Amino acid sequence: MTTEEAGVRPPHGMAPRVTVQIKDGAAVAQGAPVACLRNAPDVCFVSPMPGRVARSVLLRGHRLSEIVVFRDPGGDVVTHATDDAETEPGLRRLMQRAGFWPWIRRRPFGGMPDADERPAAIFVMATDTRPFAPDPREALAGREEAFLRGLRALSMLTAGTVFVCQLPGSRFVDGSDAKGLRVVHSGSRHPQGASGLRIHALCPAGLDSPVWDIHAEDVASLGALIETGRLPMTRLVAVEGSALRESRLVRAQVGADLRELTHRIVRPGPHALLSGSPLDGHFAHWLAPRDRQVTVLPRETPRAAPHWLVAALTRSATPKPVIPSAALDQAFGDMMPAAAFVRALGAGDDETAMKMGVLSLLEDDVALADYVLGGDAHLAELLRGLLDRIRTEFAV
Repeated sequence: MTTEEAGVRPPHGMAPRVTVQIKDGAAVAQGAPVACLRNAPDVCFVSPMPGRVARSVLLRGHRLSEIVVFRDPGGDVVTHATDDAETEPGLRRLMQRAGFWPWIRRRPFGGMPDADERPAAIFVMATDTRPFAPDPREALAGREEAFLRGLRALSMLTAGTVFVCQLPGSRFVDGSDAKGLRVVHSGSRHPQGASGLRIHALCPAGLDSPVWDIHAEDVASLGALIETGRLPMTRLVAVEGSALRESRLVRAQVGADLRELTHRIVRPGPHALLSGSPLDGHFAHWLAPRDRQVTVLPRETPRAAPHWLVAALTRSATPKPVIPSAALDQAFGDMMPAAAFVRALGAGDDETAMKMGVLSLLEDDVALADYVLGGDAHLAELLRGLLDRIRTEFAV
């Protein structure tokens, strides 16, 4: 399902400095660059479909907010030269110019990696245990050869291991298909398929040892890019939520219009559109570069503020205590001392959090723990603040 409009956006939480490559109103081919990083011109943001640029929105400092494209069914598709894709420099240039680079997420700190970064390991997530997530096995059906080709390409970008995380019984790879490849199995209950927890358990990220993670379907798209010179811009997307009449599993382009994806299936009444899962999704107009879920929830009507005296008597000036429980431990997959870690986040204890593995985690990795704590802990905000402080104080 290709929506009539699409938004080219950076990964959630990023606002990189860019140079816009095309003027408003101009025709653009699928895969053509519409913007590139100012400090790394080879890293491009590309149009997800042939169309015409409606508007480009930049924040202060030439930071990218969004570039909106209207679809043109008769437009062209860019074909990239793949002659030197068998070398690491050539593969990097191909991935960056074709718009693949924003689909990679690095740790620590999140966002896409630097153009010349060499990771200590790469995690390919062929499992997704978040609520309502589409099954990567279905997304990879019929694309097994492209997936293996993409894995072999990724192995050139690191001297470490390429981990393929999949459910027991999956037959994507057996571990002997590429040099430096290791297959690991995870359970089917969330958060056992959370990439941050897998990284923390198998190859923790550090200030001098970044780790990348990428969805298995994107690896298959990389394999197709290397073979054909064209990067597939669609992915399997689950449209779910309690504000819908029915659920959908569609193939939509990166940056798809969430309103069109949910058209005619939303129940009457106010609702909220999230790009992502019910646990870690964020309010959005366009499908984020790495997301494969659209969640539609009823919008809560604002409640009247309580009388000031009632509020003073019932609201504590200090955060609620973190009570150790089996549910909290399970929210971190029993992979770290959960209560102590949450306390370190709440106290802003950088050094303790770093010793416990915070550099391997991002906001979506703590979303289930925040849900277990009733949403009052605001762990994602605490984690982001702590990571930003560590990057300022410790990172070179």
